[in-house]
Amino acid sequence: METTPQCTNPTHYDSFNDSENGILLPGLPDDLAQRCLSSLSPSLLFSVCHSWRRLLYFPSFPPFFSLYVLSSPLHGPTTTNPVPGGVDPQNSIEFFSFDPISSSWTPLPTPPQNPPLHLLHRHPSFLSRNLPIQSLTVSNHLLLIAATTHKLFPALSSPLVFHPESNSWFYGPQISTPRRWCVTGSARGVVYMASGVGSHYQGDIARSMERWDLNKKRESWGWENKAPLKDGRFSREEVEAVGYRGKLCMVNVKGNAVKEGAVYDVELDKWEEMPQGMVAGWNGPAATMDEDVIYVIDEVKGRLSKYDGEKDCWEKVIELEQLKRAEQITAGRGKICAISAKGERIIVVDVRDKPVRFWEVAPPPGMEVVAVHVLPRMISRQH
Repeated sequence: METTPQCTNPTHYDSFNDSENGILLPGLPDDLAQRCLSSLSPSLLFSVCHSWRRLLYFPSFPPFFSLYVLSSPLHGPTTTNPVPGGVDPQNSIEFFSFDPISSSWTPLPTPPQNPPLHLLHRHPSFLSRNLPIQSLTVSNHLLLIAATTHKLFPALSSPLVFHPESNSWFYGPQISTPRRWCVTGSARGVVYMASGVGSHYQGDIARSMERWDLNKKRESWGWENKAPLKDGRFSREEVEAVGYRGKLCMVNVKGNAVKEGAVYDVELDKWEEMPQGMVAGWNGPAATMDEDVIYVIDEVKGRLSKYDGEKDCWEKVIELEQLKRAEQITAGRGKICAISAKGERIIVVDVRDKPVRFWEVAPPPGMEVVAVHVLPRMISRQH
């Protein structure tokens, strides 16, 4: 993801642009010109001329990275909706991508509606609590794993998947027991789902663990049972399992409350106790950078820290007022992206810079952000 969004206004470079003939580099065929231009930064290509700007969105050109969000209208379903039960049965979730080069939001294509898709973020019976919609990114795909319908049942019988580079949605393999309030995470291109609640609580489901390997060919996709949890303590709310050096790390309670941690070794198919220092400092949403470094935000202090596995401690990266009340974070391309202020802010922190830099990205107009991810930009529909 680019560090600084660019302005869409024309610059003086446009005076030598090529809008008439579309030539990329005079004297060179387009394939060679593309290879030469691919080494330049996307922000530079965007600002020089129209033909270079269009090149950024060609399927054959290396993609830059963008923000993808699940968002909900600021005025969600209420008891005034004129439908039985007082709840609008339509989705309260919409999908957008933020192009950091043009500083613009674009809606994703409409997901498939067969079967009808009902993803509810708010319900009038739970005014003080939002209903979780659990999503993650795996191998440059956006996955929706678990959510709740307007009738408070599990919303997804199969993962819903978006592939940015083909600009398309599809469903993954059927889940043996659709659920919500579960553990979701990934490691090495494999999706893991554990615990959770189906249409009602079942002890065996609350202890279960399954995986789906996206590295396999699509015709071989399916969910495999793995070593179960020792109890059902991870089925009380949605839980993010963070992939870290061949293991999945998770805690069962959000924030600064007393919590229990667990670690799953993906190679040995074995559950372990979480190191004391790791669980002690896990005081907010967490994410992993390239499955090698775990970052966590203390949602009370607004402190971003990273985990030192050798010393079993957390090292402060930066503390910001804007990171207080952080609700969800993602990590990618050297940046931490956090949702705060009840979904009305996206804070981007570049942890590669010294000193660390940060900036804010405004959500799509009229929307609050539910989840944020980093993925390759979408292919232009015009090409």
